Amino acid sequence: MKKRRVIYPGTFDPITNGHMDIIVRAGTLFDEIIVAVAKSSEKGPMFSHDQRIAMVKSACKEMRNVRVEGFSTLLVDFCKQTNSPIIIRGLRAVSDFEYELQMGYANASLAPEIETVYLMPSLENAFISSSVVRSILKHNASCAHLLPPSVNEMIEKSLKCT
Repeated sequence: MKKRRVIYPGTFDPITNGHMDIIVRAGTLFDEIIVAVAKSSEKGPMFSHDQRIAMVKSACKEMRNVRVEGFSTLLVDFCKQTNSPIIIRGLRAVSDFEYELQMGYANASLAPEIETVYLMPSLENAFISSSVVRSILKHNASCAHLLPPSVNEMIEKSLKCT
């Protein structure tokens, strides 16, 4: 039986319950999920690439069919390197759709053999985004209800050190 491997890419700055919702649901549809943490220095992430990878690994540690990797190449090149013919993307709102559609078409123009599949998060996670979490963190408020517990602990420790 052929194994279906997919990539779930993002900056995960930080990984949220919304991201986890997509990962868990993708895990019921596919055999293996590679959560691909983009370096994305141009976005000016709050957390370093290594911190973000560690957070995602911590959040996904109980999931047997999930592997976490960092990458700094074009997404389609990373898909080819990992033999992953499908990209998973999350859509929270109509505002996400236009950007995701453009990215999906750009990826298809570079590698037509790679498919993009869009998943919507569950309703209770639809409003959660990393930018909302970062905004809350910048105002020293708790966002524990938006994050996997292990990630919240890592962030709290990280912020105490700064």
